[in-house]
Amino acid sequence: MAAFTIAAGTGNWFSALALGVTLLKCLLIPTYHSTDFEVHRNWLAITHSLPISQWYYEATSEWTLDYPPFFAWFEYILSHVAKYFDQEMLNVRNLNYSSSRTLLFQRFSVIFMDVLFVYAVHECCKCIDGKKVGKELTEKPKFILSVLLLWNFGLLIVDHIHFQYNGFLFGLMLLSIARLFQKRHMEGAFLFAVLLHFKHIYLYVAPAYGVYLLRSYCFTSNKPDGSIRWNSFSFVRVISLGLVVFLVSALSLGPFLALNQLPQVFSRLFPFKRGLCHAYWAPNFWALYNALDKVLSVIGLKLKFLDPNNIPKASMTSGLVQQFQHTVLPSVTPLATLICTLIAILPSIFCLWFKPQGPRGFLRCLTLCALSSFMFGWHVHEKAILLAILPMSLLSVQKAGDASIFLILTTTGHYSLFPLLFTAPELPIKILLMLLFTMYSISSLKTLFRKEKPLFNWMETFYLLGLGPLEVCCEFVFPFTSWKVKYPFLPLLLTSVYCAVGITYAWFKLYVSVLIDPPVGKTKKQ
Repeated sequence: MAAFTIAAGTGNWFSALALGVTLLKCLLIPTYHSTDFEVHRNWLAITHSLPISQWYYEATSEWTLDYPPFFAWFEYILSHVAKYFDQEMLNVRNLNYSSSRTLLFQRFSVIFMDVLFVYAVHECCKCIDGKKVGKELTEKPKFILSVLLLWNFGLLIVDHIHFQYNGFLFGLMLLSIARLFQKRHMEGAFLFAVLLHFKHIYLYVAPAYGVYLLRSYCFTSNKPDGSIRWNSFSFVRVISLGLVVFLVSALSLGPFLALNQLPQVFSRLFPFKRGLCHAYWAPNFWALYNALDKVLSVIGLKLKFLDPNNIPKASMTSGLVQQFQHTVLPSVTPLATLICTLIAILPSIFCLWFKPQGPRGFLRCLTLCALSSFMFGWHVHEKAILLAILPMSLLSVQKAGDASIFLILTTTGHYSLFPLLFTAPELPIKILLMLLFTMYSISSLKTLFRKEKPLFNWMETFYLLGLGPLEVCCEFVFPFTSWKVKYPFLPLLLTSVYCAVGITYAWFKLYVSVLIDPPVGKTKKQ
Protein backbone atom coordinates (compact mmCIF):
# COMPACT_ATOMS: atom_id res chain seq x y z
CA MET A 1 0.00 0.00 0.00
CA ALA A 2 2.96 2.31 0.66
CA ALA A 3 4.06 1.81 -2.93
CA PHE A 4 0.64 2.90 -4.15
CA THR A 5 0.76 5.99 -1.94
CA ILE A 6 4.12 6.99 -3.40
CA ALA A 7 2.89 6.24 -6.89
CA ALA A 8 -0.22 8.33 -6.34
CA GLY A 9 1.88 11.24 -5.18
CA THR A 10 3.92 11.21 -8.36
CA GLY A 11 0.98 10.41 -10.63
CA ASN A 12 2.47 7.05 -11.59
CA TRP A 13 0.14 4.62 -9.82
CA PHE A 14 -0.81 2.98 -13.13
CA SER A 15 2.84 2.34 -13.95
CA ALA A 16 3.29 0.80 -10.50
CA LEU A 17 0.39 -1.59 -11.12
CA ALA A 18 1.72 -2.55 -14.54
CA LEU A 19 5.25 -3.06 -13.25
CA GLY A 20 4.01 -5.12 -10.30
CA VAL A 21 2.05 -7.56 -12.45
CA THR A 22 4.97 -7.81 -14.90
CA LEU A 23 7.25 -8.90 -12.08
CA LEU A 24 4.67 -11.49 -11.04
CA LYS A 25 4.58 -12.82 -14.62
CA CYS A 26 8.36 -13.20 -14.52
CA LEU A 27 8.06 -15.23 -11.32
CA LEU A 28 5.66 -17.61 -13.12
CA ILE A 29 8.16 -18.45 -15.88
CA PRO A 30 9.31 -21.80 -14.37
CA THR A 31 5.76 -23.08 -13.78
CA TYR A 32 3.92 -25.80 -15.68
CA HIS A 33 3.01 -25.16 -19.30
CA SER A 34 0.38 -26.97 -21.35
CA THR A 35 0.48 -28.46 -24.84
CA ASP A 36 -0.26 -24.94 -26.12
CA PHE A 37 3.43 -24.26 -25.50
CA GLU A 38 4.29 -26.90 -28.11
CA VAL A 39 1.50 -25.64 -30.36
CA HIS A 40 3.07 -22.19 -30.59
CA ARG A 41 6.61 -23.56 -30.88
CA ASN A 42 5.44 -25.66 -33.82
CA TRP A 43 3.82 -22.61 -35.44
CA LEU A 44 7.10 -20.73 -35.04
CA ALA A 45 8.83 -23.58 -36.86
CA ILE A 46 6.20 -23.80 -39.63
CA THR A 47 6.18 -20.11 -40.47
CA HIS A 48 9.98 -19.80 -40.24
CA SER A 49 11.11 -22.83 -42.20
CA LEU A 50 8.34 -23.35 -44.77
CA PRO A 51 7.03 -21.20 -47.62
CA ILE A 52 3.64 -19.55 -47.14
CA SER A 53 2.07 -22.03 -49.57
CA GLN A 54 2.66 -24.84 -47.03
CA TRP A 55 1.66 -23.11 -43.81
CA TYR A 56 -1.92 -24.38 -43.78
CA TYR A 57 -1.03 -27.82 -45.21
CA GLU A 58 1.85 -28.77 -42.93
CA ALA A 59 0.79 -31.67 -40.65
CA THR A 60 3.99 -33.23 -39.28
CA SER A 61 2.72 -32.36 -35.82
CA GLU A 62 -0.85 -32.89 -34.67
CA TRP A 63 -0.81 -29.21 -33.64
CA THR A 64 -1.42 -27.80 -37.10
CA LEU A 65 -1.74 -24.07 -37.79
CA ASP A 66 -5.41 -23.20 -37.21
CA TYR A 67 -5.36 -19.45 -36.52
CA PRO A 68 -6.01 -16.74 -39.16
CA PRO A 69 -3.16 -15.40 -41.35
CA PHE A 70 -2.30 -12.34 -39.23
CA PHE A 71 -1.43 -14.62 -36.33
CA ALA A 72 0.66 -16.76 -38.66
CA TRP A 73 2.60 -13.65 -39.69
CA PHE A 74 2.89 -12.73 -36.01
CA GLU A 75 4.55 -16.12 -35.38
CA TYR A 76 6.76 -15.53 -38.43
CA ILE A 77 8.01 -12.25 -36.98
CA LEU A 78 8.60 -13.84 -33.57
CA SER A 79 10.53 -16.68 -35.21
CA HIS A 80 13.15 -14.24 -36.48
CA VAL A 81 13.81 -13.25 -32.90
CA ALA A 82 13.59 -16.84 -31.65
CA LYS A 83 16.48 -17.95 -33.89
CA TYR A 84 18.86 -15.93 -31.72
CA PHE A 85 17.75 -17.91 -28.65
CA ASP A 86 17.68 -21.47 -29.99
CA GLN A 87 17.67 -22.34 -33.69
CA GLU A 88 16.50 -25.89 -32.94
CA MET A 89 13.07 -24.75 -31.82
CA LEU A 90 12.45 -23.70 -35.43
CA ASN A 91 12.85 -27.20 -36.84
CA VAL A 92 9.44 -28.56 -37.88
CA ARG A 93 10.52 -32.14 -37.14
CA ASN A 94 11.67 -31.36 -33.59
CA LEU A 95 8.36 -32.39 -32.08
CA ASN A 96 7.85 -31.57 -28.41
CA TYR A 97 11.16 -29.74 -28.37
CA SER A 98 11.77 -27.75 -25.21
CA SER A 99 15.03 -26.24 -24.03
CA SER A 100 15.66 -23.66 -21.33
CA ARG A 101 16.25 -21.00 -23.98
CA THR A 102 13.06 -21.96 -25.79
CA LEU A 103 11.15 -21.67 -22.54
CA LEU A 104 12.62 -18.25 -21.80
CA PHE A 105 11.94 -16.93 -25.28
CA GLN A 106 8.32 -18.06 -25.41
CA ARG A 107 7.54 -16.90 -21.88
CA PHE A 108 9.16 -13.50 -22.41
CA SER A 109 7.45 -13.09 -25.79
CA VAL A 110 4.07 -13.31 -24.04
CA ILE A 111 5.17 -10.84 -21.35
CA PHE A 112 6.55 -8.41 -23.93
CA MET A 113 3.41 -8.52 -26.11
CA ASP A 114 1.33 -7.65 -23.03
CA VAL A 115 2.61 -4.08 -23.49
CA LEU A 116 -0.30 -3.60 -25.88
CA PHE A 117 -2.73 -4.87 -23.24
CA VAL A 118 -1.32 -2.42 -20.68
CA TYR A 119 -1.72 0.46 -23.11
CA ALA A 120 -5.28 -0.62 -23.94
CA VAL A 121 -6.21 -0.75 -20.24
CA HIS A 122 -4.79 2.75 -19.83
CA GLU A 123 -6.97 3.99 -22.69
CA CYS A 124 -10.05 2.25 -21.27
CA CYS A 125 -9.52 3.94 -17.92
CA LYS A 126 -9.78 7.32 -19.66
CA CYS A 127 -13.30 6.38 -20.75
CA ILE A 128 -14.62 5.69 -17.26
CA ASP A 129 -17.17 8.08 -15.81
CA GLY A 130 -15.61 9.77 -12.80
CA LYS A 131 -18.82 10.52 -10.89
CA LYS A 132 -18.04 8.02 -8.14
CA VAL A 133 -14.66 9.36 -7.09
CA GLY A 134 -13.54 8.46 -3.59
CA LYS A 135 -11.08 10.40 -1.49
CA GLU A 136 -8.58 7.55 -1.45
CA LEU A 137 -6.74 6.41 -4.55
CA THR A 138 -7.85 2.81 -4.03
CA GLU A 139 -11.52 3.88 -4.10
CA LYS A 140 -11.33 5.55 -7.50
CA PRO A 141 -13.10 3.66 -10.34
CA LYS A 142 -10.10 4.03 -12.62
CA PHE A 143 -7.80 2.44 -10.07
CA ILE A 144 -10.20 -0.43 -9.41
CA LEU A 145 -10.66 -1.06 -13.14
CA SER A 146 -6.90 -1.04 -13.68
CA VAL A 147 -6.44 -3.76 -11.06
CA LEU A 148 -9.38 -5.82 -12.37
CA LEU A 149 -7.87 -5.84 -15.86
CA LEU A 150 -4.10 -5.78 -15.34
CA TRP A 151 -4.19 -8.33 -12.51
CA ASN A 152 -6.99 -10.46 -13.96
CA PHE A 153 -6.57 -13.94 -12.53
CA GLY A 154 -7.82 -15.71 -15.64
CA LEU A 155 -5.37 -13.97 -17.95
CA LEU A 156 -2.49 -14.61 -15.57
CA ILE A 157 -2.96 -18.37 -15.41
CA VAL A 158 -4.04 -18.89 -19.03
CA ASP A 159 -1.22 -16.84 -20.57
CA HIS A 160 1.63 -17.05 -18.08
CA ILE A 161 1.20 -20.58 -16.73
CA HIS A 162 -0.94 -22.54 -19.20
CA PHE A 163 0.60 -20.50 -22.08
CA GLN A 164 -1.14 -18.43 -24.75
CA TYR A 165 -1.09 -14.89 -26.18
CA ASN A 166 -4.53 -13.76 -25.01
CA GLY A 167 -3.25 -10.56 -23.39
CA PHE A 168 -2.00 -9.26 -26.73
CA LEU A 169 -5.29 -10.16 -28.45
CA PHE A 170 -7.48 -8.74 -25.70
CA GLY A 171 -5.33 -5.62 -25.89
CA LEU A 172 -6.51 -5.15 -29.47
CA MET A 173 -10.13 -5.69 -28.41
CA LEU A 174 -10.00 -3.32 -25.44
CA LEU A 175 -8.25 -0.69 -27.52
CA SER A 176 -10.98 -0.93 -30.17
CA ILE A 177 -13.61 -0.57 -27.43
CA ALA A 178 -11.81 2.49 -26.04
CA ARG A 179 -11.74 4.08 -29.48
CA LEU A 180 -15.50 3.61 -29.84
CA PHE A 181 -16.02 5.23 -26.42
CA GLN A 182 -13.85 8.10 -27.63
CA LYS A 183 -16.01 8.49 -30.80
CA ARG A 184 -13.06 7.41 -32.95
CA HIS A 185 -15.23 4.93 -34.82
CA MET A 186 -12.98 4.29 -37.82
CA GLU A 187 -10.03 3.43 -35.58
CA GLY A 188 -12.23 1.12 -33.51
CA ALA A 189 -13.51 -0.62 -36.64
CA PHE A 190 -9.99 -0.98 -38.04
CA LEU A 191 -8.63 -2.49 -34.81
CA PHE A 192 -11.47 -4.97 -34.58
CA ALA A 193 -11.07 -6.00 -38.23
CA VAL A 194 -7.38 -6.61 -37.55
CA LEU A 195 -8.27 -8.60 -34.43
CA LEU A 196 -10.59 -10.90 -36.39
CA HIS A 197 -7.69 -11.84 -38.64
CA PHE A 198 -5.53 -12.63 -35.62
CA LYS A 199 -8.05 -14.93 -33.94
CA HIS A 200 -11.46 -15.78 -35.35
CA ILE A 201 -13.06 -16.51 -31.98
CA TYR A 202 -13.79 -12.78 -31.86
CA LEU A 203 -16.42 -13.36 -34.55
CA TYR A 204 -18.63 -14.07 -31.53
CA VAL A 205 -18.82 -10.35 -30.78
CA ALA A 206 -18.83 -9.10 -34.38
CA PRO A 207 -22.64 -8.60 -34.41
CA ALA A 208 -22.33 -6.06 -31.58
CA TYR A 209 -19.67 -4.12 -33.50
CA GLY A 210 -21.58 -4.22 -36.77
CA VAL A 211 -24.90 -3.05 -35.36
CA TYR A 212 -23.37 -0.38 -33.12
CA LEU A 213 -21.28 1.13 -35.91
CA LEU A 214 -24.26 1.15 -38.25
CA ARG A 215 -26.56 2.66 -35.60
CA SER A 216 -24.19 5.17 -34.03
CA TYR A 217 -21.82 6.08 -36.85
CA CYS A 218 -23.59 5.56 -40.17
CA PHE A 219 -26.75 7.26 -38.86
CA THR A 220 -25.56 10.67 -37.74
CA SER A 221 -28.54 11.79 -35.61
CA ASN A 222 -31.58 10.61 -33.64
CA LYS A 223 -35.02 11.94 -32.96
CA PRO A 224 -35.70 13.42 -29.49
CA ASP A 225 -37.16 10.09 -28.33
CA GLY A 226 -33.95 8.27 -29.28
CA SER A 227 -35.27 6.59 -32.42
CA ILE A 228 -33.39 6.82 -35.72
CA ARG A 229 -33.66 9.84 -37.96
CA TRP A 230 -33.62 7.85 -41.21
CA ASN A 231 -32.64 10.77 -43.41
CA SER A 232 -29.39 11.12 -41.47
CA PHE A 233 -27.92 7.98 -43.07
CA SER A 234 -24.41 8.57 -44.43
CA PHE A 235 -23.37 6.51 -47.46
CA VAL A 236 -19.86 7.93 -47.17
CA ARG A 237 -19.45 6.49 -43.68
CA VAL A 238 -20.81 3.08 -44.72
CA ILE A 239 -18.43 2.95 -47.68
CA SER A 240 -15.56 4.03 -45.42
CA LEU A 241 -16.27 1.23 -42.93
CA GLY A 242 -16.66 -1.30 -45.73
CA LEU A 243 -13.37 -0.19 -47.25
CA VAL A 244 -11.57 -0.66 -43.94
CA VAL A 245 -12.91 -4.20 -43.55
CA PHE A 246 -12.16 -5.03 -47.18
CA LEU A 247 -8.58 -3.76 -47.10
CA VAL A 248 -7.75 -5.58 -43.86
CA SER A 249 -9.31 -8.79 -45.19
CA ALA A 250 -7.50 -8.43 -48.51
CA LEU A 251 -4.17 -7.97 -46.76
CA SER A 252 -4.81 -11.05 -44.59
CA LEU A 253 -6.42 -13.45 -47.05
CA GLY A 254 -5.13 -12.06 -50.35
CA PRO A 255 -1.96 -14.19 -50.55
CA PHE A 256 -3.96 -17.38 -49.92
CA LEU A 257 -6.60 -16.33 -52.45
CA ALA A 258 -3.81 -15.89 -55.00
CA LEU A 259 -2.55 -19.38 -54.12
CA ASN A 260 -6.09 -20.78 -54.40
CA GLN A 261 -5.85 -21.99 -50.78
CA LEU A 262 -8.79 -20.23 -49.11
CA PRO A 263 -10.82 -23.47 -48.75
CA GLN A 264 -7.85 -25.09 -46.99
CA VAL A 265 -7.39 -22.09 -44.69
CA PHE A 266 -11.09 -22.08 -43.74
CA SER A 267 -11.08 -25.84 -43.14
CA ARG A 268 -8.34 -25.28 -40.55
CA LEU A 269 -10.13 -22.32 -38.95
CA PHE A 270 -13.49 -24.10 -38.64
CA PRO A 271 -12.84 -27.79 -37.85
CA PHE A 272 -16.41 -28.99 -37.37
CA LYS A 273 -15.27 -32.60 -37.15
CA ARG A 274 -14.33 -31.89 -33.55
CA GLY A 275 -16.95 -32.73 -30.98
CA LEU A 276 -19.62 -30.62 -29.31
CA CYS A 277 -17.45 -30.06 -26.25
CA HIS A 278 -13.75 -29.59 -25.69
CA ALA A 279 -11.81 -32.34 -23.88
CA TYR A 280 -12.61 -30.49 -20.68
CA TRP A 281 -16.23 -29.36 -20.73
CA ALA A 282 -16.65 -25.60 -20.88
CA PRO A 283 -19.19 -24.65 -18.18
CA ASN A 284 -22.03 -23.76 -20.54
CA PHE A 285 -25.51 -24.96 -21.52
CA TRP A 286 -24.12 -28.06 -23.22
CA ALA A 287 -22.34 -29.09 -20.02
CA LEU A 288 -25.74 -29.12 -18.31
CA TYR A 289 -27.24 -30.88 -21.33
CA ASN A 290 -24.51 -33.56 -21.32
CA ALA A 291 -24.80 -34.05 -17.57
CA LEU A 292 -28.57 -34.50 -17.85
CA ASP A 293 -28.03 -37.05 -20.63
CA LYS A 294 -25.52 -38.88 -18.43
CA VAL A 295 -27.92 -38.94 -15.46
CA LEU A 296 -30.81 -40.15 -17.62
CA SER A 297 -28.65 -42.87 -19.15
CA VAL A 298 -27.59 -44.12 -15.68
CA ILE A 299 -31.21 -44.13 -14.52
CA GLY A 300 -32.26 -45.86 -17.73
CA LEU A 301 -29.69 -48.59 -17.26
CA LYS A 302 -30.64 -49.10 -13.61
CA LEU A 303 -34.32 -49.39 -14.49
CA LYS A 304 -33.45 -51.52 -17.55
CA PHE A 305 -35.09 -49.07 -19.93
CA LEU A 306 -31.85 -48.96 -21.94
CA ASP A 307 -29.82 -51.75 -23.50
CA PRO A 308 -26.16 -51.52 -22.43
CA ASN A 309 -25.11 -52.81 -25.86
CA ASN A 310 -26.71 -49.78 -27.51
CA ILE A 311 -24.89 -47.18 -25.41
CA PRO A 312 -22.57 -45.09 -27.64
CA LYS A 313 -18.89 -45.89 -27.10
CA ALA A 314 -17.69 -42.28 -27.38
CA SER A 315 -18.51 -41.01 -23.93
CA MET A 316 -18.80 -37.32 -23.10
CA THR A 317 -16.60 -37.91 -20.09
CA SER A 318 -13.82 -39.83 -21.79
CA GLY A 319 -11.81 -36.74 -22.62
CA LEU A 320 -12.25 -37.35 -26.34
CA VAL A 321 -13.28 -34.54 -28.64
CA GLN A 322 -14.50 -36.41 -31.70
CA GLN A 323 -18.14 -36.53 -32.75
CA PHE A 324 -20.39 -38.76 -30.65
CA GLN A 325 -23.99 -39.62 -30.00
CA HIS A 326 -25.95 -38.77 -26.87
CA THR A 327 -27.57 -41.70 -25.14
CA VAL A 328 -31.05 -40.41 -24.23
CA LEU A 329 -31.34 -36.79 -25.34
CA PRO A 330 -31.16 -35.82 -29.04
CA SER A 331 -27.60 -35.50 -30.34
CA VAL A 332 -26.47 -31.97 -31.14
CA THR A 333 -25.12 -30.86 -34.53
CA PRO A 334 -23.03 -27.78 -35.42
CA LEU A 335 -26.08 -26.32 -37.17
CA ALA A 336 -28.18 -26.72 -34.01
CA THR A 337 -25.58 -24.87 -31.93
CA LEU A 338 -25.42 -22.09 -34.55
CA ILE A 339 -29.20 -21.66 -34.45
CA CYS A 340 -29.23 -21.62 -30.64
CA THR A 341 -26.42 -19.07 -30.58
CA LEU A 342 -28.16 -16.76 -33.06
CA ILE A 343 -31.44 -16.98 -31.13
CA ALA A 344 -29.58 -16.15 -27.90
CA ILE A 345 -27.80 -13.16 -29.46
CA LEU A 346 -30.77 -11.61 -31.28
CA PRO A 347 -32.51 -9.92 -28.30
CA SER A 348 -29.32 -8.08 -27.32
CA ILE A 349 -28.83 -6.92 -30.91
CA PHE A 350 -32.46 -5.81 -31.00
CA CYS A 351 -31.94 -3.72 -27.85
CA LEU A 352 -28.75 -2.18 -29.24
CA TRP A 353 -30.67 -1.00 -32.30
CA PHE A 354 -34.02 0.01 -30.82
CA LYS A 355 -32.96 0.98 -27.28
CA PRO A 356 -29.68 2.85 -27.81
CA GLN A 357 -27.68 3.47 -24.65
CA GLY A 358 -24.49 4.80 -26.19
CA PRO A 359 -21.12 3.08 -25.70
CA ARG A 360 -22.28 1.46 -22.47
CA GLY A 361 -25.14 -0.20 -24.33
CA PHE A 362 -22.67 -1.43 -26.93
CA LEU A 363 -20.44 -2.88 -24.23
CA ARG A 364 -23.36 -4.73 -22.61
CA CYS A 365 -24.41 -6.10 -26.00
CA LEU A 366 -20.84 -7.19 -26.71
CA THR A 367 -20.71 -9.01 -23.38
CA LEU A 368 -24.02 -10.74 -24.09
CA CYS A 369 -22.83 -11.80 -27.54
CA ALA A 370 -19.69 -13.27 -25.97
CA LEU A 371 -21.66 -15.01 -23.22
CA SER A 372 -24.36 -16.31 -25.58
CA SER A 373 -21.72 -17.76 -27.90
CA PHE A 374 -19.98 -19.31 -24.91
CA MET A 375 -23.26 -20.76 -23.69
CA PHE A 376 -24.41 -22.33 -26.95
CA GLY A 377 -21.40 -22.50 -29.32
CA TRP A 378 -19.86 -25.59 -30.87
CA HIS A 379 -16.66 -26.99 -29.31
CA VAL A 380 -16.26 -24.03 -26.97
CA HIS A 381 -12.99 -23.81 -25.06
CA GLU A 382 -13.24 -23.09 -21.35
CA LYS A 383 -10.83 -20.16 -21.79
CA ALA A 384 -13.42 -18.37 -23.96
CA ILE A 385 -15.15 -17.14 -20.78
CA LEU A 386 -12.49 -14.41 -20.66
CA LEU A 387 -14.11 -12.90 -23.74
CA ALA A 388 -17.05 -11.94 -21.51
CA ILE A 389 -15.20 -11.31 -18.24
CA LEU A 390 -12.81 -8.62 -19.51
CA PRO A 391 -15.37 -6.28 -21.16
CA MET A 392 -17.69 -6.85 -18.19
CA SER A 393 -14.91 -5.41 -16.02
CA LEU A 394 -15.48 -2.00 -17.62
CA LEU A 395 -19.18 -2.14 -16.75
CA SER A 396 -18.56 -3.27 -13.17
CA VAL A 397 -17.16 0.07 -11.97
CA GLN A 398 -20.03 2.12 -13.40
CA LYS A 399 -23.20 0.56 -12.03
CA ALA A 400 -23.94 -1.58 -8.95
CA GLY A 401 -26.15 -4.01 -10.86
CA ASP A 402 -23.40 -4.70 -13.37
CA ALA A 403 -20.88 -5.04 -10.54
CA SER A 404 -22.99 -7.81 -9.00
CA ILE A 405 -23.22 -9.68 -12.30
CA PHE A 406 -19.50 -9.20 -12.91
CA LEU A 407 -18.56 -10.69 -9.52
CA ILE A 408 -20.72 -13.78 -10.05
CA LEU A 409 -19.47 -14.26 -13.61
CA THR A 410 -15.82 -13.64 -12.77
CA THR A 411 -15.66 -15.77 -9.65
CA THR A 412 -17.44 -18.68 -11.31
CA GLY A 413 -15.68 -18.31 -14.65
CA HIS A 414 -12.24 -18.08 -13.07
CA TYR A 415 -12.84 -21.11 -10.90
CA SER A 416 -13.89 -23.07 -13.99
CA LEU A 417 -10.33 -22.59 -15.28
CA PHE A 418 -8.82 -24.49 -12.34
CA PRO A 419 -8.70 -27.88 -14.14
CA LEU A 420 -6.35 -26.35 -16.72
CA LEU A 421 -3.66 -26.40 -14.01
CA PHE A 422 -3.75 -29.96 -12.73
CA THR A 423 -0.16 -30.36 -11.50
CA ALA A 424 0.58 -30.35 -7.76
CA PRO A 425 3.11 -27.46 -7.67
CA GLU A 426 0.57 -25.10 -9.26
CA LEU A 427 -2.23 -25.96 -6.80
CA PRO A 428 -1.26 -23.42 -4.09
CA ILE A 429 -0.44 -20.82 -6.77
CA LYS A 430 -3.85 -20.93 -8.44
CA ILE A 431 -5.72 -21.02 -5.12
CA LEU A 432 -3.76 -18.09 -3.68
CA LEU A 433 -3.97 -15.94 -6.83
CA MET A 434 -7.68 -16.53 -7.22
CA LEU A 435 -8.41 -15.82 -3.56
CA LEU A 436 -6.46 -12.56 -3.70
CA PHE A 437 -8.14 -11.41 -6.92
CA THR A 438 -11.62 -12.44 -5.78
CA MET A 439 -11.30 -10.81 -2.38
CA TYR A 440 -10.02 -7.60 -3.93
CA SER A 441 -12.79 -7.57 -6.56
CA ILE A 442 -15.55 -8.04 -4.00
CA SER A 443 -14.15 -5.64 -1.39
CA SER A 444 -13.30 -2.86 -3.86
CA LEU A 445 -16.65 -2.96 -5.65
CA LYS A 446 -18.54 -3.16 -2.35
CA THR A 447 -16.67 -0.05 -1.23
CA LEU A 448 -17.36 1.72 -4.51
CA PHE A 449 -21.10 1.06 -4.25
CA ARG A 450 -21.38 1.11 -0.46
CA LYS A 451 -24.26 3.61 -0.57
CA GLU A 452 -26.39 1.26 -2.65
CA LYS A 453 -28.04 -2.06 -1.88
CA PRO A 454 -25.83 -5.14 -1.22
CA LEU A 455 -24.22 -6.62 -4.33
CA PHE A 456 -25.32 -10.19 -3.45
CA ASN A 457 -28.54 -11.68 -2.13
CA TRP A 458 -28.46 -14.71 0.15
CA MET A 459 -28.82 -17.20 -2.69
CA GLU A 460 -25.90 -15.74 -4.65
CA THR A 461 -23.75 -15.64 -1.54
CA PHE A 462 -24.56 -19.28 -0.75
CA TYR A 463 -23.73 -20.34 -4.31
CA LEU A 464 -20.36 -18.55 -4.39
CA LEU A 465 -19.38 -19.91 -0.98
CA GLY A 466 -20.15 -23.38 -2.35
CA LEU A 467 -17.06 -23.14 -4.56
CA GLY A 468 -14.94 -23.71 -1.44
CA PRO A 469 -16.35 -27.14 -0.52
CA LEU A 470 -16.32 -28.07 -4.22
CA GLU A 471 -12.60 -27.36 -4.43
CA VAL A 472 -11.92 -29.34 -1.25
CA CYS A 473 -13.85 -32.33 -2.61
CA CYS A 474 -12.20 -32.26 -6.04
CA GLU A 475 -8.61 -31.60 -5.00
CA PHE A 476 -8.25 -33.06 -1.50
CA VAL A 477 -10.92 -35.72 -0.98
CA PHE A 478 -11.63 -37.35 -4.35
CA PRO A 479 -8.02 -38.43 -5.08
CA PHE A 480 -8.11 -40.64 -1.96
CA THR A 481 -11.37 -42.40 -2.78
CA SER A 482 -11.98 -45.56 -4.79
CA TRP A 483 -13.98 -43.49 -7.27
CA LYS A 484 -10.74 -42.07 -8.70
CA VAL A 485 -10.23 -45.23 -10.78
CA LYS A 486 -13.85 -45.95 -11.64
CA TYR A 487 -14.98 -42.35 -12.26
CA PRO A 488 -11.85 -40.32 -13.15
CA PHE A 489 -14.01 -37.75 -14.94
CA LEU A 490 -16.08 -36.86 -11.86
CA PRO A 491 -14.13 -33.77 -10.65
CA LEU A 492 -14.29 -32.25 -14.14
CA LEU A 493 -17.99 -33.01 -14.40
CA LEU A 494 -18.79 -31.51 -11.00
CA THR A 495 -16.68 -28.40 -11.64
CA SER A 496 -18.13 -27.84 -15.09
CA VAL A 497 -21.76 -28.37 -14.09
CA TYR A 498 -21.52 -26.30 -10.90
CA CYS A 499 -19.84 -23.41 -12.74
CA ALA A 500 -22.30 -23.71 -15.63
CA VAL A 501 -25.11 -22.93 -13.20
CA GLY A 502 -23.41 -19.71 -12.07
CA ILE A 503 -22.47 -18.57 -15.57
CA THR A 504 -25.97 -19.30 -16.85
CA TYR A 505 -27.40 -17.28 -13.97
CA ALA A 506 -25.08 -14.33 -14.70
CA TRP A 507 -26.01 -14.47 -18.40
CA PHE A 508 -29.73 -14.51 -17.60
CA LYS A 509 -29.42 -11.70 -15.03
CA LEU A 510 -27.49 -9.48 -17.46
CA TYR A 511 -30.03 -10.18 -20.19
CA VAL A 512 -32.94 -9.17 -17.95
CA SER A 513 -31.11 -5.97 -17.03
CA VAL A 514 -30.52 -5.10 -20.69
CA LEU A 515 -34.12 -5.83 -21.68
CA ILE A 516 -35.74 -3.72 -18.94
CA ASP A 517 -33.35 -0.74 -19.03
CA PRO A 518 -34.87 2.29 -20.81
CA PRO A 519 -33.18 3.76 -23.89
CA VAL A 520 -31.02 6.86 -23.62
CA GLY A 521 -32.32 9.40 -26.10
CA LYS A 522 -29.86 11.76 -27.73
CA THR A 523 -30.75 14.16 -30.46
CA LYS A 524 -27.32 14.30 -32.02
CA LYS A 525 -24.33 12.00 -32.21
CA GLN A 526 -20.85 13.14 -32.87
